[in-house]
Amino acid sequence: MALLELRRAVYRVGQKNILDGLDFAIDEGDVHALIGTNGTGKSTLARLIIGSEGFRLSSGQIVFDGRGDIGAWTMYERAQAGISMVWQEPALFEGISVRDYLSIGRGQADLSQCLAQVGLNPADYLDRPLDKSMSGGERKRIELASMLALRPRLCILDEPVSGIDLVSVRSILAVIKRIQQNGSSILLITHREEVAGIADKASLLCGGKVVMTGAPDKIIQNYKARHCVVCNGRECDYAAD
Repeated sequence: MALLELRRAVYRVGQKNILDGLDFAIDEGDVHALIGTNGTGKSTLARLIIGSEGFRLSSGQIVFDGRGDIGAWTMYERAQAGISMVWQEPALFEGISVRDYLSIGRGQADLSQCLAQVGLNPADYLDRPLDKSMSGGERKRIELASMLALRPRLCILDEPVSGIDLVSVRSILAVIKRIQQNGSSILLITHREEVAGIADKASLLCGGKVVMTGAPDKIIQNYKARHCVVCNGRECDYAAD
């Protein structure tokens, strides 16, 4: 059963269609990887789903959790419905501690355990300010900890291992699976093979459309073997066999 569906989604900037009649669905409980080269619209799609300011479909529908089309909902309303996102470049929150950030809307979650699960010592981080003194990798881990605490219906992860050292990638992938085990469906935006490999299903985005959906290994194989030429105005090389 689909938790989220985009139906004939078009997003236009000026005269250019960034998304061009896109159909896409994420099933309840799945980790669904969205793969594509830079500039194919992966992060734009994520912003449209969460309702970022200035991002609304030109036409089409976003249907979520049996609630009908949520395209007119604000970002706050979508968050209230259970849609959350970890950005590729995590935000800074001057004047707020890690403890306060993780506590926002998190109920009775064990914050120390959430930090420990992402490889951060709670004693070192809970009362530390979430500001520019932290590296991008540290902030990315804290945002992942927030997903463990929040347990959203849909968790969108945009390039979740960017800024993470190679030694730690495996532990971050384990955290993503733990977020799933906690009951969240996950949209996993990536161009990295080892990240997409943990998904239950994968889709290939090219030329503003999802051109292939299936087992991650098949999608990865096509992504690696063929060069996308849509942006040059020619027929898509990623078309399914």
